Amino acid sequence: MNPGAGWDRAMWPPESAQTAAGWQPWLYRVERFLPGVLLAAASAVSIGVGGHDGRWWAVTGALVALTALWVLGTVVFAPARLRDRPAFALLTFLGILALGSALEVRDVTYVIFMIYAFLSAMRLRPTWLAFTALAVTSLLINTLGNGGPVQALRERPGVWIAIIVVQTAAVGGGGLLSAAVARQNEERRRMLDELAAAQAENEGLQRQLLGQAREAGVLDERQRLAQEIHDTLAQGFTGIITQLEAAALAKDEPAEWQRHLDSATTLARENLTAARRSVRALHPEHLDSATLPEALAGVAARWSARTGVPAAMTATGVPRPLHPEIESTILRVTQEALSNVDKHAAAGRVGVTLSYMDEEVTLDVRDDGVGFVPGPGPGFGLPGMRRRVQRLAGTVHVESEPGGGTAISAALPAVPSPPEASA
Repeated sequence: MNPGAGWDRAMWPPESAQTAAGWQPWLYRVERFLPGVLLAAASAVSIGVGGHDGRWWAVTGALVALTALWVLGTVVFAPARLRDRPAFALLTFLGILALGSALEVRDVTYVIFMIYAFLSAMRLRPTWLAFTALAVTSLLINTLGNGGPVQALRERPGVWIAIIVVQTAAVGGGGLLSAAVARQNEERRRMLDELAAAQAENEGLQRQLLGQAREAGVLDERQRLAQEIHDTLAQGFTGIITQLEAAALAKDEPAEWQRHLDSATTLARENLTAARRSVRALHPEHLDSATLPEALAGVAARWSARTGVPAAMTATGVPRPLHPEIESTILRVTQEALSNVDKHAAAGRVGVTLSYMDEEVTLDVRDDGVGFVPGPGPGFGLPGMRRRVQRLAGTVHVESEPGGGTAISAALPAVPSPPEASA
């Protein structure tokens, strides 16, 4: 960064760049009407003091009128972009300083109006020019009522120079500080706007991700159903056909015919149960009337009642509604993990933990079963869990060893439930 770059900035924040919020708009309104108020106040005091003849009032009145017109043309009614131009700001300052000095020479009470010359000087760029204008303003304000700059500096140069230096440094330093604060506020506002835009973009990407996950989920469900139909329904129908064909061949043997018919009936009922189970698996009905922690507790309780293995469910953090795709995936992973425990772990107990954090939600399913050596393998168990979770930008970790039990951990982004889903 160039250390001298700051000297090209104005002490007074650009009016054309002001924002609609905050205190700056009010500051600019006050600054626009301040010279008129100061001029009117000085004139009122001068009239109140009196002691001047008609000719004096004629000349002074003309100067006051000319000053008022200058203020109206360059301060009150001038567009903000024009006032921010360096050349116009310098022209405005020179007019204020000249007219104010002429009025102060005629009556020292017009030093009240000359105060505005400090504000006008702070609009100048570069900064060295603003400090020069402040020093000239300070010199004239303090010496015009004491015989003028030449006489004042000749009689007591040290005193007046000290006053001018201190006053210029104080006013200029305050101007630089206020400009720095204004720039910091503007930078903070810009960063907040960028953060809000980034957050909105992130929410849009999350919605897009969830939409893609939903489409991928349809394909996964089709694959799962195809595998389940092949593994259960198709084999069941094959068994039914086989039993019915055998019954047709044994029609002359009533006992054998009845046995094959009973077997076909049993297989048909089992297939009907499997079909209903496949249909129910398409939609997590447990989430229709319960929160996610309640649904997981119900799944664990029913699994425990069916298998006889104690299963404890715990929720940590502050539960809150999450996007339906997130909650559905967590429920499916829990069901799949418990199913794996039932099929392979020979566990004595199982623990299910749901943890809500600021940016993500995690699911942990731990058992004290026989364990295994983690690694890639066939089937619709762990690979299916990973596919479900990875579609939603999540991760699945498996920790296990022979004889040491198994821990499955799934972490997903804590995407909040959309308003229409929460209503």
